[in-house]
Amino acid sequence: MKVTIRHFLDLSDAGGNGVAAMLVDALDRKAARAGWPKGRSDADAPLAGHVLAMIFEKNSTRTRVSFDMAIRQLGGTSIVMDAGSMQLGRGESIADTARVLSGYVDAIMIRTDDHAKVVEMAANASVPVINGLTDASHPCQVMADLLTILESGRALPGLKVAWLGDGNNMLASIMEAAGLMGFDVVAACPQGFQPTDADVQRGRGRARVVGTAAEAVEGADVVVTDTWISMGQLHAETKLAAMMPFQVDTALMAKAKPDAHFLHCLPAHRGEEVVTEVIDGPRSLIWQEAENRLHAQKSVLRWCFGQIG
Repeated sequence: MKVTIRHFLDLSDAGGNGVAAMLVDALDRKAARAGWPKGRSDADAPLAGHVLAMIFEKNSTRTRVSFDMAIRQLGGTSIVMDAGSMQLGRGESIADTARVLSGYVDAIMIRTDDHAKVVEMAANASVPVINGLTDASHPCQVMADLLTILESGRALPGLKVAWLGDGNNMLASIMEAAGLMGFDVVAACPQGFQPTDADVQRGRGRARVVGTAAEAVEGADVVVTDTWISMGQLHAETKLAAMMPFQVDTALMAKAKPDAHFLHCLPAHRGEEVVTEVIDGPRSLIWQEAENRLHAQKSVLRWCFGQIG
């Protein structure tokens, strides 16, 4: 009988019930190890003996360290590879790389540019494949964002999330999360940098795009932005000029609910997409959000191995 492999390329791979189950698990596991040394394995070490291969075609801090620590805390180990030091960097195909690695490790996480690469990796791997970031989506980051929102005391259904700036991969995954978890996303993006219709449709009627930052933020529970200039993007000066009306500053945050929080997946360019007063202010949860990459990804790994959901 053929075994079904659980890949995590987008949030919809897990569905709303799967995402909810992972969030509960992440909350419980984070609480259970409060005060422990970071390198100590969880008490049950549920992935003891498992090896995670991590492939990086793009620079990384949070994804690299959080996934490495995640598999360690679950009792397993990792192998970290930069594509340039692999045969992948010398022309070996994604498909052949997937087949080879599947014979060595128990799961593969890849952080790359073209989403088609993770799809091809998953199609040819006989172990779970996890999307650590592509140009189309960033589901692992959004899992951490949802975890952070829950920890702030808010329920997801009925929430209003405001997005400011670029209609990028992060927005695509937030819209997908909205459709799965029953909250609303209102995005304000300049002309030429709006999300695709397909990305808006991921929201299942819970996502929309407006023309001004003020309209998006009005009455929001959570305000989110991201770096305007991603790695390798050209024409930065033109894009920055278009984005400036969507900068998150104290005046814009004042239009959100009085208890609204600010999120940013980092790295941040202070003075561009957000001002220092907001990112370091009392309504910012960015450091908790960054740490939660670790806790959310532990639950993603457990879901991929069929231990959750």
